Amino acid sequence: MVKLIRQLGPLAIVTAAAGAVTLWLLQENPSVGRWVLAVLLFAHGWVHLMFVFPKPDPAKAKPGSPPWPFDLATSWLVTRRGMASGAVVGVGRALVAFTFAVSMLAALATLGWLVPGGWWEGLVLASAGGSALLLLLCFTPTLLIGLAIDVALAWLALAGPWSPVAG
Repeated sequence: MVKLIRQLGPLAIVTAAAGAVTLWLLQENPSVGRWVLAVLLFAHGWVHLMFVFPKPDPAKAKPGSPPWPFDLATSWLVTRRGMASGAVVGVGRALVAFTFAVSMLAALATLGWLVPGGWWEGLVLASAGGSALLLLLCFTPTLLIGLAIDVALAWLALAGPWSPVAG
């Protein structure tokens, strides 16, 4: 557990700080905050594409580094429950495509470009939901930060102090 905290701690701190700064900007300077949020939504969707990128060569990894967490074929459903790898990979790729597309639409709705701002809440919730399903499908402790981001985005959409319609 200590090793995991050491590995994820710095990224968790940076992620929490980025979220806090974004929330502050949305309240204090909404014109800048909406751009920062749009970039974060885009990045959130883009990082899910890591599940379809080739797995790096483990021989080139740093000693003691965590295993590659973005491998659909090593899902707990395959390794612990014996499900067919092809089915899990197929569902995972569909979730990757869905999460990426909906995140892009949410980023556009945040800016009011091409997508109505009134759709923003539903798009952010769909993005967070698709992401959470994907991360749970291939759960490893390394992906906990991604799940925390999904919870934060769902909170912002449902109860947060900002929306593109009001802001």
